[in-house]
Amino acid sequence: TMTIHSEEHVVDVHIRSGVYSSDTIFDYSHGYIATRLFSRNACFIMKIQKDLIPELQEIGRLAFERQMMRDVYSPNNVWTRFQSGSSVLGRLKDWILYGKHIEQLCTGLPLYQ
Repeated sequence: TMTIHSEEHVVDVHIRSGVYSSDTIFDYSHGYIATRLFSRNACFIMKIQKDLIPELQEIGRLAFERQMMRDVYSPNNVWTRFQSGSSVLGRLKDWILYGKHIEQLCTGLPLYQ
């Protein structure tokens, strides 16, 4: 499911698929995306690259297309590969940088950038 909070410039994406379940937050006001993978008990954070990540208004349109067509043939599809690296637990300065929505999603979990 996807929830778009236009006034806060935040998109919540919840995927419920057993072992592959995850929650993702696109926080456009802070410029970061955070994905919490439940199978790994970890949060992955990346900076929004405006040339690769659709704008807030575009995400809603793509979600509608996908729901209607079951397959979006769009150059704006985004696939991300996470590489193992060092992790840190969120510090106060991290939460100021990433914002309250990502803090709520990732508090207490290792953060991978």
